[in-house]
Amino acid sequence: MTAPSPLVEPFDLVIFGGTGDLAVRKLLPAMFHRFLDGQLPPSSRIIGVAREALDDAGYRALLRQTLSAVCDAVKLDAFLQQVGYRPLDARKDAGWDDFAALIGSQPDHVRVFYLSTSPELFVDICGRLGHYRLNQGKSRVVLEKPIGRDLTSANQINDAVGKVFSESQTFRIDHYLGKETVQNLLALRFGNALFEPLWNNAHIDHVQITVAETLGTGNRSAYYDRAGALRDMVQNHMLQLLCMVAMEPPSSLAPDAVRDEKLKVLHSLQPIDAGNAAQLTVRGQYRAGVAEGASVPGYPDELGHASHTETFVALKAEIANWRWAGVPFYLRTGKRLPSRVSEIVVAFKPVPHSIFDVAAGPLAQNRLVLRLQPDEGVKLWLTIKHPGPGGLRLRHVPLDMSFAEAFGVSQPDAYERLLLDVVRGNPTLFMRRDEVEAAWRWAGPILEAWAAGNEAPRPYAAGSWGPSAAVALIERDGRTWNEDSE
Repeated sequence: MTAPSPLVEPFDLVIFGGTGDLAVRKLLPAMFHRFLDGQLPPSSRIIGVAREALDDAGYRALLRQTLSAVCDAVKLDAFLQQVGYRPLDARKDAGWDDFAALIGSQPDHVRVFYLSTSPELFVDICGRLGHYRLNQGKSRVVLEKPIGRDLTSANQINDAVGKVFSESQTFRIDHYLGKETVQNLLALRFGNALFEPLWNNAHIDHVQITVAETLGTGNRSAYYDRAGALRDMVQNHMLQLLCMVAMEPPSSLAPDAVRDEKLKVLHSLQPIDAGNAAQLTVRGQYRAGVAEGASVPGYPDELGHASHTETFVALKAEIANWRWAGVPFYLRTGKRLPSRVSEIVVAFKPVPHSIFDVAAGPLAQNRLVLRLQPDEGVKLWLTIKHPGPGGLRLRHVPLDMSFAEAFGVSQPDAYERLLLDVVRGNPTLFMRRDEVEAAWRWAGPILEAWAAGNEAPRPYAAGSWGPSAAVALIERDGRTWNEDSE
């Protein structure tokens, strides 16, 4: 049984891009689940903002299609009474006076402005929020990734937003940090005497971080072709996961104590640039194949033209500090892979000497596997004796803890936690500006090396684990990617 969630102050959540995929598929359902758990004060308001010419009733009808399967109609109707809509264009004056009056009618509310839009609109929206003084009082702004395409554009966005909202008011969201397993990584490391003494290069052989998707780019193909897998996943989500694994113990869970330690990891990453990118990185792009039992087209076919945009990235990163020197971090992400899985694998070094006969079977490395999705949980792989007579036979088996089974409840979506953290003004799980800059300083030279090389991404069949070069990347070090399905 989970502990009851603490209440929050009355708030207004304004979602710019309120008719978009993220808002309709993730943000509004997250708030609906918090409503069902009694966490939305009755006077709180959720206001969708977009260019579509809808009214409150039209917007509620749009949301009803998504939310109607969650619970009975009475509860859904009660939730939708707290939801409204305003048609606005971030680059035009029409409607902003009325919008400012609407928000100003509840001056004591916490104001959360969620920018679920193209990053090109961040500056315009924040400028108008500042012009109408909607950045005053308990106001916060949430910036969706990606923040820029490189360090220069990220700084331009952060500078413009910073003229309207202070750093303490700015929440750069990475929903991976809100996942239950990522939170449990802190508890596992710093709440148990078992792991932290071993959490170093004397005992850990390597770390793998995989974020695999079975879907293609779908209706995001236009955006994706401007971004690619490194900008879309590695520079933000995967580097944040790496930081959570590799950071030193913070002095407390105070927001800046945690973020200071993550920043140190980013600053300690060994550079990957034109001199070594060919050896340490692999780019791929899916072609036609079979995914989830169906034939699917390749990325160029979906896009309608040839492209050098990568839909798959594998790379080998290293951290130049005393704790992690010599421990490789292998990162892998891609579209149209065989299964949807996000996980962190911490592989420990093998025992220094085996006392067992060859007939007993091989000794495998102990591995701690943290599954972020689906079926969030933790596995610790151990070597034990197979029970029964007939001599000593070794087996490699997991101690398996599924959060859903252990606690008897499904885990809340990451956005549920993160949205209410914004309302509470808790920035622990959000990126600070200097983190974004440090991540771009490391990722930017990789993009520049790829562009200078002008080589097309390596093709891989949809439904496979990427190009063969990704396998070679890890196997030439005598290691293999974790692909256990048990």
